[in-house]
Amino acid sequence: MNRRTFLRSATLASGAIALGLPRAQAALPKAKITKVNIYRPPNLNLHFNQSNMVVTIETDQAGLIGVGEGGSRDTLEQCAQRLIGQNPFDIERCWQDMYRAWFYPPGREKIHALGALDLALWDLKGKALKVPVYDLIGGMNRTYVESYLGGGGTGTRLKEAARAAIEAGYRAFRMDAASVGVGGRGGGGQDTDAGPLPGPIYNTHERARQVVQDCKDVREGVGPNGDWLVDLHQRFDFEASMRICKLIEEYEPYLVEDPTRDEQFRDEIPKLRRMTTVPLAAGEQWGQRWDFHKLIESKDIDYVRCTLPNVGGITEMLKIAALCETHAVGIVPHFTGPISTAALVHALGPFSGPVLVEIGGNTRPASHLDEGLELRKGKLWPNGRPGLGVTLNMERLTLVTSITDRGQGRTTYFRPDGSQTSW
Repeated sequence: MNRRTFLRSATLASGAIALGLPRAQAALPKAKITKVNIYRPPNLNLHFNQSNMVVTIETDQAGLIGVGEGGSRDTLEQCAQRLIGQNPFDIERCWQDMYRAWFYPPGREKIHALGALDLALWDLKGKALKVPVYDLIGGMNRTYVESYLGGGGTGTRLKEAARAAIEAGYRAFRMDAASVGVGGRGGGGQDTDAGPLPGPIYNTHERARQVVQDCKDVREGVGPNGDWLVDLHQRFDFEASMRICKLIEEYEPYLVEDPTRDEQFRDEIPKLRRMTTVPLAAGEQWGQRWDFHKLIESKDIDYVRCTLPNVGGITEMLKIAALCETHAVGIVPHFTGPISTAALVHALGPFSGPVLVEIGGNTRPASHLDEGLELRKGKLWPNGRPGLGVTLNMERLTLVTSITDRGQGRTTYFRPDGSQTSW
């Protein structure tokens, strides 16, 4: 072996060791994206724009396919066009191109679609290297990822639900902000002096008192050492939210979520922060770090509720995690679909700050997955399988459309140093 060959072999071997890979797995194959498929799962909610639509990215390498989740047909189609013919392993370049190649900067729904495709790119890369995604971004920094269970009701029913969640191994119980039923008090069609109203009436002054009582009941349910959360759902204006937060301080919530309206977060949450000691959280509807970075940097929120794929996938979540770590802010992701929840274990397993995942409806295996989440005793466990560790049951999915053409997006410009800029 000559000196040049020896040095090249040593370099490749050291790279493999750094990734914890056998030498044969260290090199990525040359690959191009040839097709993006969009599938409808059995339980797709067409009226909820945080969807669990399934996407796959195919390449010219036989069997090398990535799996993602989220978006709608129109937003997915436009983003997916930009991937055709690209190197799937240049994930950041693909992300920036999907983000910048169109006239309007992407809004929250389109970021959701971009995030779905980003998940598939990371899944594909992990499979190509035969390692779980978390091994590509620093490795697991925690043995498992804690989750919490939600529930509703009042009085004894609420106490028992809270107690059962803690006994089942969940870190915390999350309660609703005193919702009203259509058929119950304040139901739809109720007559008023102004005539019948078309939907349920939510009297914030009345409901604020009920929220406080519910918080007291939940504290009793989880016990003195249990944790609990309350989601105010943006239903309350500043005055009512402030009153609730101050009245429940003695019950020591883990956090109070979305205390004011989304449009007022940047102005009102900093004011609320100065008036109460309860931990505050916001951001389940946010799309990118530019939405909330000032609240994090000023420590006006204690937890950010951003999730996958809403923020734009793992590529963007890693940047958000770095921002949160810098300012000692935790991440409590909103519930999402089964593939995206599995991806949260990879994206946030390496994060050094507090993480608490809303498990939502993912307590049972999804019918369109043969392999997915590892949920035991309220905790999400890494499974060690390549990529995101999910396997599709194709018989349970319905093909919506396939994208094989790059389309007519605008040219992405580059600076002299090779970085992307807008068209």
